[in-house]
Amino acid sequence: MRELDRYTPIVGKAEIAEIKHLAKNLRGIRVHHINSTKEGGGVAEILNRMVPLMQSLGINATWDTVDGNTRFFDVTKMFHNAMHGQEIKWKPEYADVLLETNLKNEAILNDPADVTVIHDPQPLPLVTFRDKKKRPFWLWRCHIDMSEADYHFWAALRKYVEEFDGSIFHMPNYTKGLGIPQYIVPPSIDPLSDKNKELTPTEINDTVNRLGIDPEKPYVLQVSRFDRFKDPVGVIKAFKMVQKWQDAQLVLAGGGAADDPEGAAVLEEVREVANNDPNIHILDLPPTSHFEINALQRGARVIVQKSLREGFGLVVTEAMWKGKPVVGGATGGITTQIIQNISGFLVHTIEGTAFHIRQLLANQGLAERLGTAAKEFARSNFLLPSHLKAWLLLLETKQHQNEKISFLK
Repeated sequence: MRELDRYTPIVGKAEIAEIKHLAKNLRGIRVHHINSTKEGGGVAEILNRMVPLMQSLGINATWDTVDGNTRFFDVTKMFHNAMHGQEIKWKPEYADVLLETNLKNEAILNDPADVTVIHDPQPLPLVTFRDKKKRPFWLWRCHIDMSEADYHFWAALRKYVEEFDGSIFHMPNYTKGLGIPQYIVPPSIDPLSDKNKELTPTEINDTVNRLGIDPEKPYVLQVSRFDRFKDPVGVIKAFKMVQKWQDAQLVLAGGGAADDPEGAAVLEEVREVANNDPNIHILDLPPTSHFEINALQRGARVIVQKSLREGFGLVVTEAMWKGKPVVGGATGGITTQIIQNISGFLVHTIEGTAFHIRQLLANQGLAERLGTAAKEFARSNFLLPSHLKAWLLLLETKQHQNEKISFLK
């Protein structure tokens, strides 16, 4: 439990004591997380921190990923985009690819577990192979905005989801009309990770300079995968409007994820639109660049997350935790984080994005006021201890519902 004690200065003694108390009744239970990749994206980052913290509390938490070929990840990317509302022509073969790949991963379920947690659509069909004695309780953790999901793609997934004992969503409006219990658990960031820990001014400046950015000239930053839903092209267009009034830099920092085959094509589009502008820096970083992302966020004057669709947007949480004003697309989980005119600005258009970037670059006092409010809001709602407590409460509730589940002894 010493690992948990490290968070006491951040969230307070009472919060840590409550978490320890909840964990006492859960020691020894086996919780098995399964997703599609251990690198890139918010799900992998959450599990990288959540699983060891659960283990430190005496919970036997493990984490595995499904193996798939290029075709599998091409298809699951279509599912991801269609769940976000993008129009994609449905083909029955997509469901076959999903099922066949998971069939090849059935061995991932060989060991018993009290709770099996499946993250997102890619491993969903694994529930088909459940053994109720070895694995009595299954949860589907959805990290996607399902509010405008394509009917055909959702129908292909729903038959699996209905076999679970419960589902977990980030926000109420992401839930669906399911015949199983649905729970709301917002995701979180770890304030002690390399991506979010405090850095010295020297560490920030040296890192920014090493990445080819002038630390003396203010810069606007967007951190994201090179994904069309993150609208990096729209960010460049907004910045070019700002350039008419402000001498600043734009930094687009990101990379790809192992389960996202579109990244290279989007990166090429971004470079083409940037058109070799010396004040636009496009950084294709490996998924392990947590320290560099931290330094970039702390050195930025304004942070943008102009998503067109967003599951939750933990990169917004990261920026807020660092006391930065954020200009974010009014979509998905970003709308639950940014309180308009108090902790940042929500935008719908390229022009609105440009207006608020210019406003924040020109008014340092406004930027600091919004950043201070943003940090406190993130501290109260979206840090790892709060997320962990929500999981413990959910597990505790299920442990007492003996008519539905009896944990393995």
